[in-house]
Amino acid sequence: MQQIHPDDVIWRNARLATMAPDVPAPYGLKEQHALVVRGHTILAAIPESDIPSGHRHCVDLQGRLVTPGLIDCHTHLVFGGDRAAEWEQRLNGVSYQTISAQGGGINATVTATRSSSAETLLKLAQQRLQRLMNEGVTTVEIKSGYGLNAEAEEKMLQVARQLGLNNPIDISPTLLAAHAVPPEYRQDPDAYLTLVCEQILPTLWQKELYEAVDVFCENVGFTPSQTERLFKAAAALGIPVKGHVEQLSNQGGAALVSRYKGLSADHIEYLDDAGVQAMAQSGTVAVLLPGAFYFLQERQRPPVEQLRKQGVPMAVATDYNPGTSPFASLHLAMNMACVQFGLTPEEAWAGVTRHAARALGRHATHGQLKAGFVADFVVWDATLPVEILYEPGRNPLYQRVFKGQIA
Repeated sequence: MQQIHPDDVIWRNARLATMAPDVPAPYGLKEQHALVVRGHTILAAIPESDIPSGHRHCVDLQGRLVTPGLIDCHTHLVFGGDRAAEWEQRLNGVSYQTISAQGGGINATVTATRSSSAETLLKLAQQRLQRLMNEGVTTVEIKSGYGLNAEAEEKMLQVARQLGLNNPIDISPTLLAAHAVPPEYRQDPDAYLTLVCEQILPTLWQKELYEAVDVFCENVGFTPSQTERLFKAAAALGIPVKGHVEQLSNQGGAALVSRYKGLSADHIEYLDDAGVQAMAQSGTVAVLLPGAFYFLQERQRPPVEQLRKQGVPMAVATDYNPGTSPFASLHLAMNMACVQFGLTPEEAWAGVTRHAARALGRHATHGQLKAGFVADFVVWDATLPVEILYEPGRNPLYQRVFKGQIA
């Protein structure tokens, strides 16, 4: 360990749930420990007895629990309008096909997003983001995908960038222009994919507006061959990929993501053994999205036991979006992952810290309380990590620290 300087800040008298896999206790728990922070970075986690006597920059946490900052690695946070009335129609027995024919479904959100100003989108997204930050989220992924043309996709990603500039949070932006086929290309989806691959993807990458490329590979989305075409275009520019795959059917999307060394395969309710093995070999993270599973009243659960046996890292995220998961609560998603999918509370915590960091390509710097990692952490009025997800609606957050500063 480097020598502690007089200007380093020591967060002392704490129980550290480090989430570090090399710490043998559950949750990587270290009792009676302190975090030493230098600037934006964790210098060390040290026993209370090793704190230099008379150190002037100490914060006494009075025995509280400290965890890494939460990471929500799959959201659709920027969009116009809402779909509450549409949800009510569905509950009253109107079919999705009828709603869609009336201009509802994803097309309704695309229309609202295209017609909304960047200022309006920013204001709406800020309210959603605030709810996540209030729960201790310090890093959030935000996808485009409700613009479906060059101008509107760029507008969404510019709003995501502005959210990062306006708030004490890290934003990981993702290009999801291949979310659906827009109405004007309904008769020629391949022509739309050409627009994405040859214009939208390279232009917005050159403008540094996103970090990865996503796609909805599904029987109601893009085919595996169309998906591979997109991945080849991304690979040619060195852009990481990920995918919405195996949510409604098994299209072999997870294996395809894995073949391109993708960051994550998300949803994966219909994932088969071959897909699990492909993900295990490539190191692709399985992102579980129980909010959509609940909201759509699905029955097919992700193959958690097979993922566990093959050692595939499992992340958990909100999938916050207007159509299938309108829940801006990562605590609720963690609870649902345990109740609906059978994760243990410790697995759910790994899913919103170190595994979520891996799903964003940030596992070397985020998601653990460890020397050299970014000093993003949360102080809780709690004794055990399970308390944070045990009772949705109760938020024991005491302090949220972002890059070493109380946020």
